[in-house]
Amino acid sequence: MFFRPCVHTVGRYSRARVPGLLSSLFFYRSCNNVLTNSLPTVTTAGRVSRYGYICRRSSTSAAERGVFLPFALTCRRNIHSIHEDEKKLERWKKIEESHPLDELVLDSVVKVFSNSTEYSKSKPWKTLDQKSSRGTGFAIAGRKILTNAHVVMAMNDHTFVDVKRHGSQIKYKAKVQKISHECDLAILEIDSDEFWKGMNPLELGDIPPLQEVVSVVGGENICITKGLVLRVETRIYDYSDSDLLSIQIDATINDENSGGPVIMGNKVVGVVYEIGFVIPTPIIKHFITSVQESRQYSCFGSLDLSYQSLENVQIRNHFKMSHEMTGILINKINSSSGAYKILRKDDIILAIDGVPIGNDEKVPFQNKRRIDFSYLVSMKKPGEKALVKVLRNGKEYEYNISLKPVKPNFTVQQFYNVPSYYIFGGFVFVPLTKTYLDSEHHQVKISERLADDINEGYQSLYGAQVEKVNGVEVKNLKHLCELIEECSTEDLRLDFKNHKVLVLNYEPAKKATLQILERHKIKSVISKDICLPMLLDDPFKDNKINLLPWSVLPLMFDFS
Repeated sequence: MFFRPCVHTVGRYSRARVPGLLSSLFFYRSCNNVLTNSLPTVTTAGRVSRYGYICRRSSTSAAERGVFLPFALTCRRNIHSIHEDEKKLERWKKIEESHPLDELVLDSVVKVFSNSTEYSKSKPWKTLDQKSSRGTGFAIAGRKILTNAHVVMAMNDHTFVDVKRHGSQIKYKAKVQKISHECDLAILEIDSDEFWKGMNPLELGDIPPLQEVVSVVGGENICITKGLVLRVETRIYDYSDSDLLSIQIDATINDENSGGPVIMGNKVVGVVYEIGFVIPTPIIKHFITSVQESRQYSCFGSLDLSYQSLENVQIRNHFKMSHEMTGILINKINSSSGAYKILRKDDIILAIDGVPIGNDEKVPFQNKRRIDFSYLVSMKKPGEKALVKVLRNGKEYEYNISLKPVKPNFTVQQFYNVPSYYIFGGFVFVPLTKTYLDSEHHQVKISERLADDINEGYQSLYGAQVEKVNGVEVKNLKHLCELIEECSTEDLRLDFKNHKVLVLNYEPAKKATLQILERHKIKSVISKDICLPMLLDDPFKDNKINLLPWSVLPLMFDFS
């Protein structure tokens, strides 16, 4: 019996054929009739044993077996080792030995049904078709239901929410009392004594230790799945881009589990918000207390500045840091920050509230773990102060900085506000979608052209980003509106980032704007969130068109 080298031969075969190929080519008799594809394709400890069995049955030497096994075990595939399989068995044993969930917990879990209507992105004054979503929620103290913000998708007065108890066919109308898309949580109120009869609120616990067994409750028929806690760290929440504390688990989770409780013992340790991820109780408790204390949407603090780590010794020496010092380097302080004109670019933040910040941007956390320093700031409420210790030109200073709310991204702003827009000459101007929108500076684009003789030939400007109006650089949508409304020249000129140009005769374009509004049954030339001194609210009794410029009112008297 021979050992046949087949490294190059295997390379020409697909992965699916490799196991059979190995079994037939590594060892053969003179008749070469050992072709078989009987080796299992699933990588388990049993498969490894099968390969070992083949080796033992053959007359190969120990040296040959040493060559054979590594190649057979890799085979250009991700092969699980016996050690990994033992870890899996240990995981399953740990889950099987965990205590069953109390039946009373199930009685406190509900199904949540939501119907919402979003606004059109290209025509922000219009609403789109209704969308439905489902999720899970659970009872908390105060006759409230806690669930995910993305489950109810609250869009002002265009959201309708119902809840249904476990084992019941009756749906009860719910009201969104408080919502925070930053942490993806919402509190619902149900005004029905029948609904609350026999329902006990679940108690909030603490952050679970790593490798502890937790139970996920939720889904269509309130099913229970179990898994282990893998890690606790700060993470970017998908719906808001907020960097907040999060727990990762390996329990099976589906979309309808969203908003459901994660239980350890008989206490809630988190709320499911994504597949594999859980909102921990410190975030939940912070949200609930903020609801009781404040009506503002955002309940998480922010320094609102950009920074970098200082892990390189050369940059630390450049900024005169001693060997004992650690911290982060400030790159930029936004004008909306509470630290604006207090802290400076190139300051080194050494500590916040007495907690030293590592050169890797992390601070001490529970059980010798380390976590991103942003946790110290985000767990404070807007308006609270943080004691910031900095190194500036080799000297240490301390400042009490008032924290601002976490800045909502564009998606979150759409939930909290009716979309902003301005119409002139049939062109619809809207804020350009960005990861973050600064209240003072954001870009503006054309989202739609409402066809009219006045804008004929400008079809290519769809989606174009406005750079200047009559030579003045545009700061934001409100500024663009001011520049157009205050135009005193015969022609209105807009320059775009793509170097294209729009020119309209100003007075004819104003008249055409009103005709376009009437034709498309649009009530307003501008969204209500943009308040300008030259604009008037509800100028006509019939309320056909409102928020119109002072300058065009005389032209509209014949419409009333």
